[in-house]
Order: sequence, then C-alpha cells, then structure tokens
Amino acid sequence: MTQLEIMGANAKNASVFLRTAGSKKDDALLAIAKALREHSDEIIKANEIDIENGKNAGLTESLLDRLRLTPERINGMAEGVEQVAALADPIGNVLEGRTLKNGLNIEKVRVPMGVIGIIFEARPNVTSDAAALCLKAGSAVILRGGKEAINSNLAVSEIMRNAVESVGFPKDCIALVKDTSRQSATELMQLSDYLDVLIPRGGAGLIRSVVENAKVPVIETGVGNCHIFVDESADVDMAASIIFNAKTSRPSVCNAIETILVHKNIAEKALPEIKKLLDTKNVELRGCETTRKILGDSVIPATEEDYAKEFLDYILAVKVVDSLDDAIDHIAKYSTGHSESIITNDYNNANKFTACVDSAAVYVNASTRFTDGGEFGLGAEIGISTQKLHARGPMGLNELTSCKFIIRGNGQIR
Repeated sequence: MTQLEIMGANAKNASVFLRTAGSKKDDALLAIAKALREHSDEIIKANEIDIENGKNAGLTESLLDRLRLTPERINGMAEGVEQVAALADPIGNVLEGRTLKNGLNIEKVRVPMGVIGIIFEARPNVTSDAAALCLKAGSAVILRGGKEAINSNLAVSEIMRNAVESVGFPKDCIALVKDTSRQSATELMQLSDYLDVLIPRGGAGLIRSVVENAKVPVIETGVGNCHIFVDESADVDMAASIIFNAKTSRPSVCNAIETILVHKNIAEKALPEIKKLLDTKNVELRGCETTRKILGDSVIPATEEDYAKEFLDYILAVKVVDSLDDAIDHIAKYSTGHSESIITNDYNNANKFTACVDSAAVYVNASTRFTDGGEFGLGAEIGISTQKLHARGPMGLNELTSCKFIIRGNGQIR
C-alpha cells in the first residue's frame, strides 16, 4: 500500500468510530479549540516560515494575506470550532417518514458521509474549519493543502490530532497529506476505495484539475467572479458604500466582487461617487468606453478577459449597460455562479433580478461579502458550492451529510 492508501484505510477505520460518537464529538471540538489557543505561538512560528517562503517565491500581498496567521486569526479559528460544537448535531435527524399499507415503517435519516477529502490552497484556517465541520458531521477527513502553507498546516493538524486523542478519539479522524507534490494531489483524487467525497477549495485551476482527474465524487466550490448591478433607481450613496465593502474589505476572498455593472441612466451620477470611495484604497478600475468617458483616462480600457477574471486583488472591472436585461445577460455570460447583487429601489426589478440570475447567492441592496457559512448562521464552512447537485451555496453541516432509509417491519415479505 502507498502512504496515502494507508492514510485512507486509517481514516476509514476512524469513520466507523465517528458514526456512534454522538455528543462526544463536541468534547473533541472543544479540545481542539482549547489546543489552538494554547499552541498559538507554535502555529505562528510555523506560519512565519510559510510567509517568508511566500515572499521569496514572489507571492502577491493579497495571497500573503490569505496565508498569514495572527493571534487574532488563530483565536478566530478557535471560535469557529466552538461555534461548530454549539450547533445541533444533524446525524440521526429524521428527514421524512411514513408507514406503508403493508405496515412497513420507512424513515429517511441523516448519516455521515464517511471519509471526506479536501484539497485546498494557501489558507491555513481551512485546516481547522474543515476538520471541525467534518468531525461534527461524523466523518473522518483527509486534508491536502498547498505547499505555500505546509508548515502552518502541519502545526495546526498535529495540534488537532493530539487534541482529539486526548478525549479518546482516534487521531486518524483528522489526517494531513504531508507531500505537496502534484502526484499526491492526483493520488488523492483517485483514492476511490477510501474517500466517499472530495471537495476542492481554491482557485479555478485547482477546481478544474480535480473535476477533470477525480475518480471520487466531487463537490465543486467557488471560484468567485461576483457582480454588483447598480440599477437606474438605486440610491447612489448606498451603491457606493456596498461596492466599496464588497471590493475592498477583503479582496482576496471568493465573495469579493470583481465587476460592477451600472445602468446608463445613473452612470454619470453614480460612477464618480463610486470611484471617490474606491480611490481611498487605490482600486484599479478597468472599464468600458462609456465608463472611461465619464471617469477619464485613469480608467484602464477593459478587455473581454477582464470581465471573466477573478482578480482577488484591488482591481475592479466596470461596464455601463443599457438595461436590467443587459446586466442579467452579462452576468449569465461571465459569472461563475457564486454571488451577485442588485442595488435598486424598484421592487419589480429586484424580483426579476433574483429570479433570473442563476447563482448560489443573489442579493438585493446588500454586499456579496455575506456569502459565508458563519454569516449565514451555519458556523464554519467547507466552502461555497457553485454546483447544483446535493449542495449549493455555503456548505455547512447538513451539506456534509448523506442519508439512508431505515425500514422497520414485523415479518413482511414481498
């Protein structure tokens, strides 16, 4: 057996223990949260190595921000684990039930997936988020992070493994693939004898690679080419404030916007106000010809590629559109199906936008930055699913479970 197959077999054995762990899972989660805080200095030292390596490798500041851990962020990781512990356990919930004419009683019950594999990139907080959610959902997890965060991930995963063992759980409820080569990623994608589902969490390249190469069922998570449409009836101050938040509060995350669409009837009034706020963060604008006529040559001419790109940086594409229908058509063409928002005071336009835009989260007069498991009250999340089967949008506990039918009889035969 390969090292990864051994890891898979151990995780499979651990998943059997987790099926009946019940409320003891919360003890394990609280032990993890406590250990993360107690070993914060150790995690930060490991993270500093990753940051230094990232700088030497030429990572952008936005990518370094995704990678960086601070005492505050580690405390946030611990709080996220505690929030998951406080959530109701979905395992064993009866989703539906009925009694047939022949007397058979049928119940559809929520059950663990078994072993979940997660491939992710340069965000070490995913290590604790993913482990906590999978454990609460009754599944073992095999984590495979990118090379950029390997030292941070090793530190966090070992602390968590020791923490669950301290309360009587198998260490192998949580496992981390230490090899960050492309070969290990491909092997994990094909570990069908042990993995029940595989979830990629990262950029477009990672997700495409997993979808194309996996032999394990995959839940796609969110590349975020997100949009805000400023309708002709919009409150300009509200639009500027929401756009500023959605682009600049944390541009390196998938629920940050990458394009704004502005109705032609409000463009001359709205665009200067929007730009005034964005200028305070030195956001680079790439706009259509009409946008450049209104805002001047400081706006870079937008290309087709700009409207399709997830910048994850202080860069924003801008386009003036003729109508609501044009905005909806643009989003249909370029969106990745993550999050879109309309700023409007027109009730009918709001309803048409929410009905016609086919994304996981569609907002009216609010920032796309709310597309997050914690903000939605789900606790920590695995990611934002942009597909339509089984799970869509922020993936919390329920989305990490499966179901089975339990049938009770008293001698019935067919």
